[in-house]
Amino acid sequence: MSARTADVVVIGGGIVGAACAEAFSAEGSSVELIEERGIGGGASGAGMGHVTVMDDSEAQFALTRLSVALWEELAASLPAEVEYSRCGALWVAADDEEMAEVARKQRFYLSRGVRAEALDARQVAEAEPNLRPGLAGGLLVPGDRVLYAPCAAAWLVNRAMGRGARVHLGVRATANDAGVVTLSDGGRIEARHVVDATGAASGGLVRPRKGYLAITDRYPGFVRHQLIELGYSKSAHGHDDESVAFNVQPRVTGQVLIGSSRQYGVDDSLVGAHLLSRMLRRARLYMPRIATLHVLRAWTGFRAATPDGLPLIGPSPRNAQVLLATGHEGLGITASLGTARLLADWVAGRTPPIPMEPYLPNRFPAEVPS
Repeated sequence: MSARTADVVVIGGGIVGAACAEAFSAEGSSVELIEERGIGGGASGAGMGHVTVMDDSEAQFALTRLSVALWEELAASLPAEVEYSRCGALWVAADDEEMAEVARKQRFYLSRGVRAEALDARQVAEAEPNLRPGLAGGLLVPGDRVLYAPCAAAWLVNRAMGRGARVHLGVRATANDAGVVTLSDGGRIEARHVVDATGAASGGLVRPRKGYLAITDRYPGFVRHQLIELGYSKSAHGHDDESVAFNVQPRVTGQVLIGSSRQYGVDDSLVGAHLLSRMLRRARLYMPRIATLHVLRAWTGFRAATPDGLPLIGPSPRNAQVLLATGHEGLGITASLGTARLLADWVAGRTPPIPMEPYLPNRFPAEVPS
């Protein structure tokens, strides 16, 4: 079978791959997208859909802030099924030590032009009446958003297809040798660039991290903001083999989405009773009345983590034709548009809106995906 040709082949149809396909098609490139399962599956379908500016590092802040701005540029065009909601996020402080973290986070955000409001105990209770009494306060970040990632990914892919991109579902890329991508159905595509957006399947330094979520029946108004405990960053983005943190989100449907957990060293997708119970107990610790809600289902997904907590964005040191777009861990939905923008600028030879150096794969001289 003779090989087709394309400017860019994107491997992976999650939200990062979908964003890359859309961005390159907008550049006028011919694009072919390869997805073994379905668009918006994998980690995208298993995530909470929190679109947020994060402050764990300057590099993380820069990428997430860029990405949130790009999502907001698209907001008016997003269809209703994407469920784009400007609900804001409330970081909850349990004690005086965590209130010190509220002050630090607020200083960080305000000094960089991001709105953030410190709330005392009374204000937190007024903002979220179902939180338990006695919390010390919190930090409100009104600019945070929520969306439904599978539909957002499908919308991005449809935009790319409207510009001529071709999508191959139900097939996988079995080899990528010198710009020729071989597919499981026997097809071959010659490409100038190949984007690896396979997330936890990327291999090398990218390590899969299993996470659990649960969703309730419809209880409109039970939760008003994305709620996160201030220990979340330490718990969810640390390196312990198992962790849980309070993270609850209102959905446009009126449902309540409950997280969050992380597990290393587990490669099955089964919902284990032990960690699910820990996660739900953590939620009840902060919102006792959540125990009265009917949980409809629980599921798991695998997030792609790197040793330093930053994604791999840019050419692989092993093969410059391969562009990596992986390793976003819990921030793939937020950072998808920023990642695509950086790669499109890289290929076009433009100066990107933020420095790419912190995300370039060559910061790890070995064991990166090829």
